[in-house]
Amino acid sequence: MDGNGRWAERRRRPRIIGHRAGARAVNVCIDFCLERGIRALTLFAFSSENWGRPQEEVGALMKLFLNALDREVEELDRRGVRVRFIGERERFGPGIRERMHAAEDQTRGNTRLDLVIAASYGGRQDIALAARSLAADVAAGKLRPEDIDEAAMAARMALFDLPPPDLFIRTGGDQRISNFLLWQLAYTELWFTELLWPELDAATLQRAVDEFAGRERRFGLTSAQVADAATENSQA
Repeated sequence: MDGNGRWAERRRRPRIIGHRAGARAVNVCIDFCLERGIRALTLFAFSSENWGRPQEEVGALMKLFLNALDREVEELDRRGVRVRFIGERERFGPGIRERMHAAEDQTRGNTRLDLVIAASYGGRQDIALAARSLAADVAAGKLRPEDIDEAAMAARMALFDLPPPDLFIRTGGDQRISNFLLWQLAYTELWFTELLWPELDAATLQRAVDEFAGRERRFGLTSAQVADAATENSQA
């Protein structure tokens, strides 16, 4: 969700005003997913590297985060959205951690949309924690090193119980994934727009989905193999 600060600076406003505007764009995404039956949405809200930003901005972001949790959870629960958080939540203050747990507990049984908030998250950190978990099991004699494969690794990653993302959308013009879901994005389709995050609307999201639908996803196979598999599936 890139471009909140630049959106505010172009209007000669404090950066926190851009973050507030960006919070509204979150609701645009949630509405879009619910209306179209998209079952999982992961938003990169705050990276592990973002702690290095000016303390004033980080403090304002934490206050904004608290207010959003207090304000939005009841409505998300009513609409059937399950709220989840991934990342090093221990770095947040106790008030935010309590609200994270409360939001997860309240919405745990909802099934219309899995809304995952990546906060204090990094893709490299995610992989390292999964490797550490496997290493601990090996040291404890619960797992043999030769049993560690991609499936074993994937089972220890964040979002282990969700399908890999189909589509990655980044606003703000930069064409990189910036340490987001590095393991999970192996075969995800990437889509970039110059629009800043607060400018995001349903029409832009629909354009991204339409372009995604027109792409051929081969997952390492040839186009002929993909076509043959599609024919077999249609005949089954």
